Amino acid sequence: MKYVGAHVSAEGGVQNAPVNANAIGAKAFALFTKNQRQWFSSPLTSKSISEFRANCEKFDYKPFQILPHDSYLINLGHPEKEPLEKSRTSFMDEMKRCELLGLDRLNFHPGSHLNNITIDECLKRIAESINISFDKTKGVIAVIENTAGQGTNLGHTFEQIAFIIYHVEDKSRVGVCIDTCHAYTSGYEVKTKNGFTETFKRFSEIIGMQYLKGMHLNDSKKDYGTRVDRHENIGGGFLGEEIFSLIMNDSRFDNIPLILETPEESLWEAEIKKLYSFIK
Repeated sequence: MKYVGAHVSAEGGVQNAPVNANAIGAKAFALFTKNQRQWFSSPLTSKSISEFRANCEKFDYKPFQILPHDSYLINLGHPEKEPLEKSRTSFMDEMKRCELLGLDRLNFHPGSHLNNITIDECLKRIAESINISFDKTKGVIAVIENTAGQGTNLGHTFEQIAFIIYHVEDKSRVGVCIDTCHAYTSGYEVKTKNGFTETFKRFSEIIGMQYLKGMHLNDSKKDYGTRVDRHENIGGGFLGEEIFSLIMNDSRFDNIPLILETPEESLWEAEIKKLYSFIK
C-alpha cells in the first residue's frame, strides 16, 4: 500500500503535526520535532509527547508512516572538532526525541566536507557520528537522504551513501530516503521510464532496496545534473508527472512514507489526491 503525505507544520507543539496531516488527507507525514534552524530547543514535555502519541493513534498513523527530519544546521561530517561535536550532540538529541515520541526513523542530510578534508574522510566521519548516536539510543533508524550535491554536500551518489552504510556498525538501524528532485539534479535521469528503471537498478545493486525507508516526492525547479536543490510542485518543474506515476505503481515503494516537500503548501491536499489518482 502507498502512504503519501507531506512535511507538515508542528507549530504550537509536535502534537499538532498528525492533526495537520489528517486535515490534508495524508496517509503519512514528516515533521520537525524542534525548530529546524536552531541547534537545541526545550525538551519535549510529557504532555506534548502523550498528545502526539494519542493523535497518531486517533488518526491511525503508525511509526513506519512518519518520517521526522533533523535540523538543517547539523553536519555530521564537519572537518572541525568543535562544530562536529555540536552536530553530534544535536543529532543525538534529535534521535532521543524520536525515541520519546515512539518514532522509528530520523531523516537527515549526511554532511559536508567544506573543502577541508577528503570525501572519504568526511564520509567516514558521518558513519562514525551515526555509530556514536547508536551507542546511546535504541530503536530509531538513521535515514540518510540523498542530496543534490550542491556546494560541498555529500550523499549525492549512491556510492557515497553505500560507503557510509558500509562503515555503520549496526546496519539494521541505517536506511535511505530518496528525494526525487535531488536525484535528478545530482545526475540520475529519473524523468523517463528507462532512466527511472536504470536508476533504481543501480540503487538496488549499489545500496540495496532493503535500505529504502522513505522518499521525498518533489518536482525540480532546476534541470538535470545542475546539482542545485530547488523543489517545485508536482508536474510544475523539469521532472513532470511520469516519474511520480511510476513510483505510485511500483510495489518497491509500498509501506514507506512518501513525503511531499513541494513549495506551495496550499496544493498539498490536491497533490496527494493527484498522486493517488496515478494508481492504475
